[in-house]
Formats: sequence, structure tokens, C-alpha cells
Amino acid sequence: MARSLSRRMRLDPETMGAADLPPSFLVQPAERGMEAPLTLQIFEFTSKEMQEELQKLGLKVNHHEENIRFLRSELNVIEELCADLGIKIGNYYSSMAAISNNDTSVEEAEQRTIQSILNQDETAAGIICQLKVRHYQHASKLPLVKDVLGIVATLGKLNDDNLSRILSEYLGLDNMLGVVCKTYDGVKGLETYDKEGIIDKTSGIHGLGRTIGKFVDGRFTVFCLENIRPFSGDLMINDPQRKLLLHKPRLPNGEIPPGFLGFAVNLIHLDQTNLSCLTAGGHGLRETLFYSLFSHLQVYKTRAELRNAIPLINDGAVSLDGAILRPNGSFCLGNRTSLGIKFPVTVNLGVSNLPGTITELEEQVKHKNWEKERLLEDMKREGDLLSQVKDLFSKKKHQLMEYLTQPAMVQRVQGSPTVRSPATPGSNPFGAKPSHLR
Repeated sequence: MARSLSRRMRLDPETMGAADLPPSFLVQPAERGMEAPLTLQIFEFTSKEMQEELQKLGLKVNHHEENIRFLRSELNVIEELCADLGIKIGNYYSSMAAISNNDTSVEEAEQRTIQSILNQDETAAGIICQLKVRHYQHASKLPLVKDVLGIVATLGKLNDDNLSRILSEYLGLDNMLGVVCKTYDGVKGLETYDKEGIIDKTSGIHGLGRTIGKFVDGRFTVFCLENIRPFSGDLMINDPQRKLLLHKPRLPNGEIPPGFLGFAVNLIHLDQTNLSCLTAGGHGLRETLFYSLFSHLQVYKTRAELRNAIPLINDGAVSLDGAILRPNGSFCLGNRTSLGIKFPVTVNLGVSNLPGTITELEEQVKHKNWEKERLLEDMKREGDLLSQVKDLFSKKKHQLMEYLTQPAMVQRVQGSPTVRSPATPGSNPFGAKPSHLR
């Protein structure tokens, strides 16, 4: 009996000391209770560390990309300045050569344009010009004439004869002879109608024409400045000509296409009187009249350079040697025709506005080119760093995915109520956090 009781007590762990227990009684319960939670904690900690490292690399990628975008914008500004300086230098040399040859003065150029309009004596433009030139005392007192600012062909000037001819051809005779009124009251005063809608030939421009023995034949175009939708962008800062701030076309490498001279709307020169002419909304002739006529029309030196830049042209283009590409994509081919009317041409326009001598201009170009080289070096360095960080990001991401999707770990994580498996639909191995960390 005692021997049987003794045997039973040796087999009962509750009545024996720990030293007498078999190893399996000491180890197995601990393994069963602690192995899974400890493994999951290690898994969660390691994956969290890897995700945080990946996030830091992602921030570095964004940082380098932002630096490159900033440097690119700075480079674009410098390239535009260099292009503008190049145009000014070219105009400077041509202007100096023309002045030395006693080329046409501003007054002579204006008189030629006015005379060509006077020759169109059966048009509204011809009648208005004749009234202002030959009957100034009488015309200046007429309300109808007071609201008329002028004729399109007389309101702007150019410094190149070829440019004047091609822009005049682009606009066409009707637009070049267009009458420009300040307000809609002026437009209404040009022509009145009877009760049946028939033009009253005794009033308006028709009545004025009869007083000097001239009659308007056919239709004529009238522009009303206050009714024209103005350019909605900004003007160039500190520019005496109030030129529009337009983005120049860019090749894939960021450079301006060869032969690009500028936008037609900004190549028009306005004298001081026309610059001071503003609408009630504070908009000038360039933002209203000339922007409505030319919009973003680009100007190139040659036809070949224009054709090479076609992918960069959205609102038409012209070249000095006669090419015309309309905004609708159509080309004007064949022999050029002279309208007989063009913008006044005087090549010394803007010479007085140039900053000092040609040496100063060329020094500015050299300085801007130096800045451009520095920016290109900075962009290359940032590009190399970006490439390195992206490669490291890809490697770390691959390592994280391998760690999260290893078969043994997936089985344990799937069996845990606290961590979702990355293989579970809708899970996010990069964004998932253990429940005790949320």
C-alpha cells in the first residue's frame, strides 16, 4: 500500500518538487504560451522598422524631385531672359546700321501708312483718316470722331519690314482697316438704322462721307475696346511697353526652338500716346485689341524653322520669309500678295530703351549663361542623388515585401487576431500597424 502510494506521488507533479519534474514538464508549457507572441512581436517590430526606413527614403525621393523642379523653373527663367537679350542685341545692331544709313524716321513711316489708308477712299477707315487729316478742325468737334481711337494699321509699329508685311497679310485688309472705338456708344454712332432696319445714309460715317463726297462701299470692321475680352494673364514687370507675360515654346530638352523671335502681340511697338490709352477696366491696347488679333501667334525667322517647331505651335505662326500657319492648322501657300497697307516700319524703335551700350547687353548674356551652367550642374547632381535614392528605395521595398510574405511568417500572422496578413485581400503591408500600436 505504501509502495503504491509512493509510486503515485512520484508521478503527480502537484505533490513533487520542481527538481523532481521531467524536463518536458518544465519547457513545453512555456513554449506553448510564449513562442507565438514573442515571434509576432519580433515580426511587428522588424516590419515597422523596415516601413519607417522606406518612408524616410520616400521623403528623400520627394525632396530631390522638388529640388529638380525648382532648378528647372529657374533655368526656364534664365533661358527666357537670354532669348529676350538675344532679340534685343539683334535689334540693336540692325537699328544702329539703319540709323547710320539715315533710314526712315518714325514720322515718315506713319505718313506712308496714312497715305495708303487715304487711298482706300471708299472705306470707313479712308473717310475717317481724311476727316482727321484734311478736315481736322471740323472733325475734332464731332462726337462720333472723338470716340474713334484710330485705324488698326496706325496704332502699332514694327522694326522690320518683312515682319510688318507678314503680320499685315496675316490680319488681312478688313482687320488692318478696322476702325477702333473706345466705347460701344462710338460703335453705335458710326451707323444708324430706320424702323425697318435699313442703314440711314444721312447719319454716322455714311453722312460724314457724303459731306466730303465719299461713300462707304460694302461692310467694314469696327473694334470696341470696352467689349473686347482682355488678356487674363500678367504683364512683364517694369516693361515700359507693357508686354504680356507669355510662356515661350520649349523643346523636350527645355530649350527655345531655333529661329523663334517672339510673340507677334509683343513685337508690336506702341508709342506713348497709345500706351496711355486704357479702358475703364485699366487694360491697354496690347491686352485688348492686339491680343484679340494675334493671341499667341509665334514669329520665326524662316519657314524651315517654323515647320520644325510645329509640335510647339498652338495658336498659329508666321515667318519673316512668308510662311503663315493659321490657328486652325491650315497653311497659306502660294505667292505672297501685297495688301498695299502695312504697319509703320521704323528700325530704330526701342533703341533708346536699351540699357546702355551693346557691351552691357553682351555682358548680361555672359552672366546669364554662367548662371545657366551652374544650374545645369546642380540639376545633374540632384538627378544622380535621386537615382541613387530611388534604387535604394526599390531594394528596401523588395526586402520588405519578401519579409512580409515569407511562408512561415504568413501562417503565424494569419493565425494571430492582432495582425492582418499581407496576403489578406484589402490589407496594406506598408500601412498596416499592429493593433497595440494603433
